[in-house]
Amino acid sequence: MVLVAVTGGIASGKSTISRRLASHGAVVVDADQVVRDLQQPGQAVFASIVETFGPGVVGDDGALDRGALGAIVFADNGSLAQLNRIVHPAVRDETQRRFREAFVNDPRAVVVYDVPLLAEARGTGEWDVVVVAHAPAPVRIERMIAERGMTREEAVARIANQVGDEERLALADVVIDTAGTMARTLAQADALWSDLRARS
Repeated sequence: MVLVAVTGGIASGKSTISRRLASHGAVVVDADQVVRDLQQPGQAVFASIVETFGPGVVGDDGALDRGALGAIVFADNGSLAQLNRIVHPAVRDETQRRFREAFVNDPRAVVVYDVPLLAEARGTGEWDVVVVAHAPAPVRIERMIAERGMTREEAVARIANQVGDEERLALADVVIDTAGTMARTLAQADALWSDLRARS
């Protein structure tokens, strides 16, 4: 079995890499999806978020209003730290459960954890391979504006709330340069898959 962390800053292309590995047969555990699952009404994480940030983060449908929550936490580092203290331990427990399940189902599985905040969580010890998707900040800002409809100010703020590129790259066993064409990114992901499959 091989446990791989794929990380990168916002709009770095890490999810593209993870999807490509999945197409080859990797089991992908998406940290963002785990967070969404844990933030559903009825979950303990949801209750803690509402208790901490108030009823204004709940939409008319009773679900978490991510836009309202994002407006609070991305404007204030203290609030972001509070949210992380609520979410990170629960995410860690649930991802470990999903990893175990994947390896029980297939002891030779290549399990990929698609995780944007690996550097922030300081979680480096358990991975067989750490892959960093990397594109310079100006490229990522333009992607956020073009593909996600953000203003330049919003895009810059999102990047500022994550660790710097140097800290993230320091964790890498493999760096995939995502600043070029999609074909070039996918070719690097294919080469990575060949290596991972050989390891398993």
